[in-house]
Amino acid sequence: MAIDTSVVLSTYNATEWLEKVLWSYTIQSYRNFEIVIADDGSKEPTKKLIEDFKKLTEIPIQHIWHPDRGFQKSEILNKAVMACKSDYIIMSDGDCIAREDFVEMHVKYREFGYFLSGGYYKLPMKLSKEISKEDILTGKCFNLKWLKERGLKSSFKNNKISAKGAKTNLLNFLTPTSATWNGHNASGWKNDIEKVNGFDERMQYGGQDRELGERLMNLGIKGKQIRYTAICLHLDHKRGYKNEESINKNKAIRKKTKEEKLTSTKFGIKKNSPA
Repeated sequence: MAIDTSVVLSTYNATEWLEKVLWSYTIQSYRNFEIVIADDGSKEPTKKLIEDFKKLTEIPIQHIWHPDRGFQKSEILNKAVMACKSDYIIMSDGDCIAREDFVEMHVKYREFGYFLSGGYYKLPMKLSKEISKEDILTGKCFNLKWLKERGLKSSFKNNKISAKGAKTNLLNFLTPTSATWNGHNASGWKNDIEKVNGFDERMQYGGQDRELGERLMNLGIKGKQIRYTAICLHLDHKRGYKNEESINKNKAIRKKTKEEKLTSTKFGIKKNSPA
């Protein structure tokens, strides 16, 4: 049976987190998918982890890598998109543990003319470190009671973990957040991503994922909210690549995209293509 879904995971020198995330994909309820790792220049330990992990699972895994030239996530994501062997792409990060129905929910709600906007739950560093392979394989790390016993504080956001069935649909409807393309949890048709020419490679940290979604919407592709339906746990980490210069640059690019209703970029998968 041909693979009908590709899961793109971005990573950079974070083997401890990436290994936990990969284990979460071995227990997915939906099985007809591949993993495409978009590696923005990691060193040898990441390559070794991926090669070793390939021997432990029947899930096809591709490792798309380029040399480290600073934060070039948009570029490696474009390369990963083109490497995907299926027509449908789920994008997440190598620091986001997927709940066992994560892929299934994206597949269930996918629809032509739409992209899906999922949610995440950000864990504190202590809990991020504490979660073990066993906790992932048994699903304990998505048990709210288990998390609270380990220090997770009460919050409305906890509904992302505990909500089931009709409650998730209600929360998706009521959430004040709009459906946006989120790098940690979004999905869409490969053909649509190619039509808007992928990610704008001028953009570094700060909203490059949202800008892709804005071009999709300008093209007429609508966002569908699955914030409380497709869930992943975001493991904590430092953001040494975050800086005001790149954020301001990205804001200016997004402003132009919105004001001119751009549906493509000259700086994407195909270079110097008409925008």
